[in-house]
Amino acid sequence: MTLLPPHGARGDAIMVASGHPFAAETALQILQQGGSAIDAAIAADAILGVVEPMATGIGGDLLAMIVPPDGAALTYNGTGRAPRGLDAERVAALPGRRIPDRHPLSLTVPGAVRGWFDLHARFGRLDMAQLLAPAIALARRGFAVAPICAREWTIFEGVIARDPVAAALYRAGKVPQAGDIFANPELADLLAAIATKGPDAYYRGLPAEAAEKAAILHGGALKAADFDGHAGHFDIPLSTRFRGLDILECPPNTHGLAVLEALAALEPLALDPGDPRTMIEAVAAMGQGLATARKTVADPAGNTVCTVVVDQDGLAVTLMSSIFKRFGSGIGVPGCGFVLQNRGSGFAEPGHINGPAPGKRPYHTVIPAAALKDGRFHAGLGVVGGAMQPQGHVQLLLRIAAWGEPLQAALDAPRWRLEGKDELAIEPGTPDALVRAFQDAGYREPTGGEIAGRSDFGGAQIVVRASDGSLRGASDKRKDGTARGA
Repeated sequence: MTLLPPHGARGDAIMVASGHPFAAETALQILQQGGSAIDAAIAADAILGVVEPMATGIGGDLLAMIVPPDGAALTYNGTGRAPRGLDAERVAALPGRRIPDRHPLSLTVPGAVRGWFDLHARFGRLDMAQLLAPAIALARRGFAVAPICAREWTIFEGVIARDPVAAALYRAGKVPQAGDIFANPELADLLAAIATKGPDAYYRGLPAEAAEKAAILHGGALKAADFDGHAGHFDIPLSTRFRGLDILECPPNTHGLAVLEALAALEPLALDPGDPRTMIEAVAAMGQGLATARKTVADPAGNTVCTVVVDQDGLAVTLMSSIFKRFGSGIGVPGCGFVLQNRGSGFAEPGHINGPAPGKRPYHTVIPAAALKDGRFHAGLGVVGGAMQPQGHVQLLLRIAAWGEPLQAALDAPRWRLEGKDELAIEPGTPDALVRAFQDAGYREPTGGEIAGRSDFGGAQIVVRASDGSLRGASDKRKDGTARGA
């Protein structure tokens, strides 16, 4: 194994890129123990829910892009539905006729746990108890909080402070700092029950009942019966050609189609890396893609984690999970060690194609992706950060597929983010000539952003099959993660 500092790796047979070192190392161990890429991704995802609770957890959703060795890709949609008791008229009475970010009506059924088991039933090799054991151990004994995680914990302390259960669980008033030890024994106990009793321990047990009590206490509509009715599904990816690759994205209810529309518009262009007009064209194409998504799916926005794994047999998966905004709804589930997601705030106003309705899935920002070359796996990638996800895909593919930049350099390069029609956030480090070109094109800095008034430029994970058959992995410096290969 050769590690390429600070976040990249090369492997001859297996590769993992994930948002936390514990997750990446555990996934690598699972592969070395004979587990499949799905096994490794599940183990990593469970750990991310422990060590990065503001981003993901068993109160959220899961999506995956899977590419078997023969290249016959498929997606898994583990997004949850609105409660059966959701009243559109009640939503229409809210300000702006929309569900606010962390309103009790934003609660939707969590799909992550069912997703683990659906994926495992089809592609798993090792016992689920073995896969969840590392996450259980970390939650029980505690772990040192990573620097970027600690920073976001502090920024979003106000979210957890509003709910007594979440405040006690995540230490509002004295949130962990980088290096502090944090344990979550309630979550450890629940994960142990899930590991031994299966998804019913979650969807038909105490967690569902406790979630209903928490929702009702806050004035929400989510009930235990909604948990019992949840199901995920496998699907066929959407795709387009870009620079000799077949780019695969998840179908609606996600905004993966925004990526494909933008890439299709860029494909016939010269895309000269030395010409600032190239990035102006990319921003314009992305804006049109997002506009299409808003009309046909819904309005974008969120926070997520991503793990990309390729195993020794060539099975590849990009697995992403999320509780949406940092700390989700901020509503804790008593005795269970997690908060509920707030995906319902992804609904548009009543009457829109994405308007709220009982049992309906809202617009979803999570888009695990992959690329095929000559019909076989070439790359698996994901970029966390709500509306940054499709924009990050386009910028990464531009750098990697069109310009041939080295993997880690492509991930580390400064990014831009459309926040509105003419509002473009520009990450520090962007060349002055490009900044001036954006300004000359009429773009201006946004007045706000997703992270406490700042724009979120995401965090990417990627694995690529090199021309010699080896694997290259890279993990975004904007997160605490790493890539590991062997």
